[in-house]
Amino acid sequence: MRFYHRKRRQPPAVIIVAMIDVLIVVLIFLMVTTSFKQPQYVLKLTLPESTQAVKTGATDTPPLVVSIEGDGNYRIGPEARPATLDQVKTELAAQVAKNPQLKLMLSVDSKGPWGRVVKVWDAAKEANIKSLVTSVREAPQQ
Repeated sequence: MRFYHRKRRQPPAVIIVAMIDVLIVVLIFLMVTTSFKQPQYVLKLTLPESTQAVKTGATDTPPLVVSIEGDGNYRIGPEARPATLDQVKTELAAQVAKNPQLKLMLSVDSKGPWGRVVKVWDAAKEANIKSLVTSVREAPQQ
């Protein structure tokens, strides 16, 4: 005879919702406390100054500018003189002969023909120009 009635044991239940709530509170606490932390500058350096120092980029030569107008005309140089594609190619070759580290800046009108841009890129590659920057400017509103 059994006088002692044993209760069935149920497996322990993990309440996921409560655990997620606790983790969110801990996450919020960590985010709030770390955002108020200010950087501590422990070592203050006074760097020496030189009268012979040259600013970065001061010795660089300015890039050669080739512009393509909205109607497809080429302009070259700082004075933006009109040119043909052959003149652009010869000018690029002449400038690279003077300075092998020549930088080319291609300024294109947004209405300019895309084929002309590709032709100037090809001319720059033929002239062995390593640095080419292309910028697009908006056409003036009429």
